[in-house]
Amino acid sequence: MMPIRQPESPHLFHAIIPSVNIPVSSPLVTMASASASGPLVFYDIVSGPPVRPYAPNPWKTRYALNFKRADFVTEWVDLTEVESTRKRLGADPVRFFADGAPFYTLPVVEDASAGGAVVGDSFDIAVYLDKKYPEAPPLFRHSIGIYAAFNAHIDSIFPTGGILFTDGQPLNPATAEQTKAACCRRFGAKSWNELTVRGDERRKVVATYQTALGEAAKYFRFSDGPFIGGKEPDYADIIVGGWLMFLSLTVAEWVEIRTWHGGVWGKLHDALEPYRGTW
Repeated sequence: MMPIRQPESPHLFHAIIPSVNIPVSSPLVTMASASASGPLVFYDIVSGPPVRPYAPNPWKTRYALNFKRADFVTEWVDLTEVESTRKRLGADPVRFFADGAPFYTLPVVEDASAGGAVVGDSFDIAVYLDKKYPEAPPLFRHSIGIYAAFNAHIDSIFPTGGILFTDGQPLNPATAEQTKAACCRRFGAKSWNELTVRGDERRKVVATYQTALGEAAKYFRFSDGPFIGGKEPDYADIIVGGWLMFLSLTVAEWVEIRTWHGGVWGKLHDALEPYRGTW
């Protein structure tokens, strides 16, 4: 069981892409109605065509599933259907808006072979996978609490460049306007353009973001790389790697970001390639 967890209000970016899980008080595992055995079902956010995964916390889970060599299938969910999907599965919300309204996010993993177990938070999913697949290399090589604190710290740093991410979101064109309108209503913006930045102002944001990521880069100071612990990856690398995958797919300055802080981001991103799998 994970420690008691407290709700936090989402950053602007979190509301644009509901995939950054800030845990709240809830059980690690709930039970759904599924009963048949079979592969794990991984619920991920669908993009526009060609369909590919892009959101950061679902990427943490995808990396973890492949790292543990889990048998799983992906169930793609449109952003407009995330709330109804979680409710159908019995996966309680893991985040809340500042006004207390529940904020429904993905990933979710459903395990029919365990009586319909449903795990609805990327960190909790990693803990679950480590217990379910003990024969595979461990995701957690140290105290889980240390990784939980690290996850919270990384998830407080990487979203700070949120306005850089907006234009690059590969939204499903069938529901993109609905998604954009919902974000504008939530934040009082008159148009989607108010949630974006360009030109000289964007370069200022990029520079500020580089400084912000420097705080995360400090974790690599005593490592020969490419991973935080050296030559072998674990869940700490996956936590960062989920964000790097997201940046690589959504931010125009990704080629530049790869080189920041001695190139740690590009090196880690490339080193995690064997765990990306197919979809």
